[in-house]
Amino acid sequence: MSAPLTPTENKTARRRGLTLIAVAVVLVGIGWGGWHWVTGRHFETTDNAYVAGNVVQITPQVGGTVVAIGADDTDHVLAGQLLVRLDPADARVALDQAQAQLAQTVREVRGLYANNATLQAQISLRQADLTRAQAEATRLQDDVNRRAPLMASGAVGKEEFQHANAVVNTAKSTVAAAQAALLAAQEQLAASQTQTDGTRIEEHPGVLRAAARVREAFLALQRMELVAPISGHIAKRGVQLGQRVAAGAPLMTVVALNDLWVDANFKESQLQTLRIGQSAELEADVYGNKVKYHGTVVGMGAGTGAAFALLPAQNATGNWIKVVQRVPVRITLDADEIAEHPLRVGLSMDVRVDTADQSGKTVSDTQRSAPAVTTSVFDAQMQAADEAVQRTIAANLGHKPSAQARSAAVLAAAPRPALH
Repeated sequence: MSAPLTPTENKTARRRGLTLIAVAVVLVGIGWGGWHWVTGRHFETTDNAYVAGNVVQITPQVGGTVVAIGADDTDHVLAGQLLVRLDPADARVALDQAQAQLAQTVREVRGLYANNATLQAQISLRQADLTRAQAEATRLQDDVNRRAPLMASGAVGKEEFQHANAVVNTAKSTVAAAQAALLAAQEQLAASQTQTDGTRIEEHPGVLRAAARVREAFLALQRMELVAPISGHIAKRGVQLGQRVAAGAPLMTVVALNDLWVDANFKESQLQTLRIGQSAELEADVYGNKVKYHGTVVGMGAGTGAAFALLPAQNATGNWIKVVQRVPVRITLDADEIAEHPLRVGLSMDVRVDTADQSGKTVSDTQRSAPAVTTSVFDAQMQAADEAVQRTIAANLGHKPSAQARSAAVLAAAPRPALH
């Protein structure tokens, strides 16, 4: 057995141990201080961050009864794919009525143009009648002028001369009547031309008004089928078969899981070093620290979450306790990383932003040169409506074949001599 330590040796050993602990604490402090100065002070972290994305609500533009549902919760759909079909019976009837009205309007406008030709022919006829009446009145007046000297010598009787004057007066009345008839025909043509001048049948206001009704009815029929505006996954389906839905009623949502971002809520004391364009490293609770996501700060909120809350804080009333506010910071994610490790809207994230680069701005001053999100699935609807209008108009224009075409048709219908 070893001899027990003396009080002096115990004191020396205790001092040596405390010295080693102090040295270790100092070394750890120096190491942590060096790490913080070189690296740690250039990072801002938060666990108050959540995945966000475009959640598109599907709502009908017209009311109707649901007759088919093309997708259910968790289904993946492509842009333009059928989601809900409403009963199209009423819309189809309205379209038939609008097309019939357009056809009738086109034929009525054709009648206006045809009436112009008829009135023009009547003017020519009235002009010919006037010319003939004027010629006859001139001839009769010449006869009276020749007989006036003969009446003094007794070669022409007074009764005959008076009869000739009466015939001249009647001819003058006929000329006046022909002039009035010509003027009436001209005014009637002018009145008719006010409805057709400067336009074609297809561009007549009546035809355009009826065509607009056809487009409206055609679009209403097409809107009986609700399609996905973007590709994504179905969520929150609440519509059922046979349900009567009104315009604007939410039926389901489409979530684009390939285009996600993170809203990280940093404390107001952390915003001093945050800049747009800084890189970020993120971890999702669903995968843990085994999966790292990389993103970029693209913008900061225009206000704190409390400022835009449904019931904002009223700090000017009652007792007041200061609460650290948070500002949402948007961070984009790498699309390839999302494809490899899919995320869901609302998942929790841990965010670590590298703030070493201070060249960026805290407030974005750039303006978008293009829409943030677009869809083209509805463009074909208006084009199809225009085509339906053009078909209806063309079917009722009734264009007559040209003289060459009529001659060709006559020759084709004529019997051909037999060949011997």
